[in-house]
Amino acid sequence: MISSFFSPSGALSQKLPHFIARDAQVEMADAVVNAIKSKQKLVVEAETGTGKTFAYLAPALLSFDKQASSKIIISTGSKALQEQLFLKDLPLLVEATNFTGTVTLLKGRSNYLCNERLNRFMLESRHKEKALQIELVKIKNWSLSTKTGDIAEIDNLAEDAFIIPAITSNNDNCLGRDCPSFDDCFIVKARKKAMQSDLVVINHHLFFADLAVKETGFGELMPEAGVYIFDEAHQLPDIASLYFGESLSSRQILELAKEIDFVYRTEMREAKQMSKAAEQLRMTVLDFRLAFATDKETGSWRDKLREPAMKHHAQRLLQVMNFLNEVICDLLGKSEVLDHCFERLNQFTLLFKKLNSVNESGFSYWFDCSKQHFSLNITPLSVAQRFQLECQKKEAAWIFTSATLSVKGRFDHFTELLGLQDSQCLQLSSPFDYAKQTLFVVPRLLPEPGTPGLAEKLVELLAPVIRASKGRCFFLCTSHSMMNQLAAGFRQTLTLPVLQQGEKSKQALLDEFVSHGNALLVATGSFWEGVDVRGQVLSCVIIDKIPFTSPDEPLLKARIEDAQLKGKDPFMQVQLPQAVITFKQGVGRLIRAEQDRGVLIVCDNRLVTRKYGNLFLNSLPCMPRTRSLENAIEFLKTID
Repeated sequence: MISSFFSPSGALSQKLPHFIARDAQVEMADAVVNAIKSKQKLVVEAETGTGKTFAYLAPALLSFDKQASSKIIISTGSKALQEQLFLKDLPLLVEATNFTGTVTLLKGRSNYLCNERLNRFMLESRHKEKALQIELVKIKNWSLSTKTGDIAEIDNLAEDAFIIPAITSNNDNCLGRDCPSFDDCFIVKARKKAMQSDLVVINHHLFFADLAVKETGFGELMPEAGVYIFDEAHQLPDIASLYFGESLSSRQILELAKEIDFVYRTEMREAKQMSKAAEQLRMTVLDFRLAFATDKETGSWRDKLREPAMKHHAQRLLQVMNFLNEVICDLLGKSEVLDHCFERLNQFTLLFKKLNSVNESGFSYWFDCSKQHFSLNITPLSVAQRFQLECQKKEAAWIFTSATLSVKGRFDHFTELLGLQDSQCLQLSSPFDYAKQTLFVVPRLLPEPGTPGLAEKLVELLAPVIRASKGRCFFLCTSHSMMNQLAAGFRQTLTLPVLQQGEKSKQALLDEFVSHGNALLVATGSFWEGVDVRGQVLSCVIIDKIPFTSPDEPLLKARIEDAQLKGKDPFMQVQLPQAVITFKQGVGRLIRAEQDRGVLIVCDNRLVTRKYGNLFLNSLPCMPRTRSLENAIEFLKTID
């Protein structure tokens, strides 16, 4: 019985001195045991504090049968959880369950050093600034001693460091077996180890990348399994949509042009026409980017391609790609790198043609523009049928869990997106006493979202609350613009440290927030989820407004189109449920342990003035509510 494992005198309590038995944890573990035995699908919402990680890990490990060769795949939504599972949770449970199998961690390709690209980059960078040279020498020295090649091992290297794409490979530029460094390739070794392991910890992107590789018939990245567990499963529909769709970016084409030029400069100085054609491709792509005539935008590629100027640029790019293809054709067999570039050029040309055939039904065609780059994308309107095909191919247990999957107690939104309507669904409440631990405030007299000068008003209203909280506050925003305005305003108003997302890596910001002990962190996007700050160093979470995704956001737009085709109400059945799940993620940052206390402030009157506000309120834990910021200040003063 799994309940004995989680009992006060069970195997887990022997390994964890302060272990507390939780009814919800045992209920979830029981459900996971049954799903594994019967090879069924199970969807579990386990709110913060349930102990869901152990509730799925223990049954998975205890079900393992070496003789049956039934492997276990555990997939997470973030690198942080992936590493926590592998380095902290799994070693403890492997001991507690006497698990006899082998365990490995497998990350995506971009997390592993590529020796070939490092050597090439060092060659290209010989005459560049000294700081870069020092960084490269440090990485080269590390590369000689590392066993895994995981660049997370490199000290003080930011997650978004400029150097990372230059020293790692991607699907486009990897030479595969033709690579001179293939025998020492870290990603090949990591995948080989994963294929031989009994339990593999991966992330959602890698799971779908594996499906994509299998579809091409060129092998696989991980073994087939008898148990698939997805933690942070609320992220799956968006990630599935990206992988079941297709995309081509200016970055990919520019990198290809650069690779071809590298071949010219290092191996084939006689191929001047090839170098000129590659430069022509580079210039045509840059002109194409300028045709969007905006700094940052996302929109319908179908509509954009109707513009005569854009149609002209698309035709011109296709001509230049075809010309480069003809030039390289005459040089094939003279360079392995060039042969590989030729294959990529053909792939990009075919994909570009497909992206310009915008009339195929069942897909959303969209573009995304940053200051320097653009991407063209095709996304299926629905991934449910495609995902279900994958589930049916494998005789396995499929377990999906997260703290946020339901909307007002119903799982329809999540299960319909992935075609999991025949799954068993289980909802488990948090053991935390929100009635005593929290106060929920929707302040009175707030301007409507979008009102000019809103940021200044929020700074004026909330500065006294943040002072009463002694900092120790997250301000979660729904846009970068609001984040920038608020950070600037609070820096002028407060004497406390004000940190802002983007100024350092996510982990560096969190470490600084904790070490200050009295900071305000103003953030957006990535800080709404996957962030675990326990204790009173975080005593207040403020949310600027209900997190409705812009209707122009491509994935949402595709789902709205799909809902309209099916005769549904897109706002009620697509936009609202998605906003509720995101909202619950943000709220979940506040209380992370039994002793935590704190105030939640949501600066959006629509929670109380619109009918749909009840959907948000009824999806949250039972918290005492007030409209008074004075009450919030009084509550915060009682927190040590």
